Order: sequence, then C-alpha cells, then structure tokens
Amino acid sequence: MGIVNVTPDSFSDGGAFLDADAALAHARRLIAEGADVLDIGGESTRPGAAPTDEASEIARVVPVISAVRRESQLPISIDTMKPAVARAAIAAGATMWNDVTALRFAPESPATAAALGCEVALMHMRGEPRTMQAAPRYDDDVVGEVATFLAARADAAIAAGVAREKIWVDPGIGFGKTAAQSLALLRGLDRIVALGFPVLVGASRKSSIAKIAGDKSTEGQRLGGSIAAALAAARAGVAMIRVHDVAETRQALAVAAAIGQAEA
Repeated sequence: MGIVNVTPDSFSDGGAFLDADAALAHARRLIAEGADVLDIGGESTRPGAAPTDEASEIARVVPVISAVRRESQLPISIDTMKPAVARAAIAAGATMWNDVTALRFAPESPATAAALGCEVALMHMRGEPRTMQAAPRYDDDVVGEVATFLAARADAAIAAGVAREKIWVDPGIGFGKTAAQSLALLRGLDRIVALGFPVLVGASRKSSIAKIAGDKSTEGQRLGGSIAAALAAARAGVAMIRVHDVAETRQALAVAAAIGQAEA
C-alpha cells in the first residue's frame, strides 16, 4: 500500500503533494514502483495534528482519486475517519475505507461502511491524533489489549452489516503507543493475524523507528528501520504493508522471500 498524503501537515511529507497535480504525479510513481493499493488521505493523523474540516478534506482527495481512477484500475483506499468523506471518495472511485478510529468517529460510521459495501480497515488508536501520544498506558499485555479491541470492532462492523470478508484490521503502530509498545506489537503480530482477518500494518518512517534504533534520524532517514518492520510483518503473515517507499520495500520483500526469511 503506497501512501499519498494530500495534506499540508503530515509527519513525513506534509505539503509535498497538497497540490492535486503533484499528488497525481506521486501516485503515478508509486504505481510504477509496484504499489498494489494507493492510500489517499486529506487529513493528517500525526501526533498533535489539528482536525481538518469535512469540506476541505473532500476537496483535497476527490480530485486526486478521480484522476487516478481515470488512468488506472488499481485499488484505492481513502484514509479518513469521516463518513461523508468516505462516501465522496467511494463515489469518486475508491474501493476501501481506511479508518484510524475503527468506525468510532461518528455514530453513523458502521452503517455507512455497510451501505458503501467497500473493504474497511479498522485500526487501533488510543485517544485521538491531538492527544494520542500523551503518556499512553496499557495493561501488561498491549498485544492482547489491541487484539481484543480489534476483534470487538470487527464484531461491531459485522453487526452493522459489513461483510466479514470485507474487514481488515490494523494494530496502529505509533498511534497512542510508546516506542516500546509499538515494538511489542511488531513482535506479537502473529497474535493479530490469528484473529482471522487480513492484517494491515503501517510503521513506515515513524518516530518509533528512531527511538527503537536509539538514533536521531529524521523521517526521510528511516528507510532501513521501515524495511526491517516490513520484513517482520511479512514473516508474521501480515497481508498488506503501508509504506512511503514502495520500490525499496518490494525489493526487500522479494529478496527475503527468495532466501526463505519472509513471504512477499
């Protein structure tokens, strides 16, 4: 899953692709590099991010989704927590709703997902983007707590009418987690996979990589750690990896698969 942030303030590339033409050019590059899915978002969910109003978010993402769809049949994910944005994105050609709130943002979110009939990715996040990194706390077993949450949210989606086979789950690396908690989740991804839903993992360029490595690397200097996380996810049986660096990650997965350390 290649990332297209149509935002002014995303943690890694905020502002770089806010212009629709720049976002489309970036989407084309990711497709050429071998992305299987494009994840297009118009609101930053980095720690401390301010909310984006619904109309602005729609105005950012819909032209990009429409333009990509005119050129390619590649699956497109809309990265949003807002039902209205999801509806506009699916109407424009998106095929998946990637929701960092696991359909908890609005009371109508589960019913909207069911009515849209698209794939839905349910992510675990403690708190909200503005506050999620303010001393997040868990019981002794963070993996178990996240797995329980994801199973409950999947059940809620199914109860609202979302088809089970349309549901993905995401442990939310770096979303309301310390570096140690994110590391525990990366170590325990097999337990998330065991829930029986396809798993999506996004650790690309996150600050937890620098903290785990014990360095002061900036977002653009974390390719090595991002690939290490991707390989660990592949070994655990994760179905999709959300990344900024598609070509490099695909190459790493292919070589690891060839030497028997992971599955591409």
